[in-house]
Amino acid sequence: MDPERAGELLAQERERIERALGGLAHTDTGEEADDIDPGNLASDLYQDELDEGLADGLREQLAALERAEARLAAGTYGLSIESGEPIPDERLEALPTAERTAEEEAHRA
Repeated sequence: MDPERAGELLAQERERIERALGGLAHTDTGEEADDIDPGNLASDLYQDELDEGLADGLREQLAALERAEARLAAGTYGLSIESGEPIPDERLEALPTAERTAEEEAHRA
């Protein structure tokens, strides 16, 4: 894959991840949790835990992105970290942070 195109894909992926992380900030409804309506507290707790789980996944995606950016800088972007075989451009277009070929990834599962 052309390094310029790879850089564009990775920049778009970074923007997507950072926008998603920014959108996870819990919005307080302003309603106080109390003994009369503990549902408010439960709802807030559920949302906070859901957001934290989503944030964990996004942070993992961000780490994969940073590894891909490092490979691009080193000139090894688009090569499997496992075998050194080229990762098809179609796979990189769909998943810019791919570290392995689809076949190698399938064998890991």
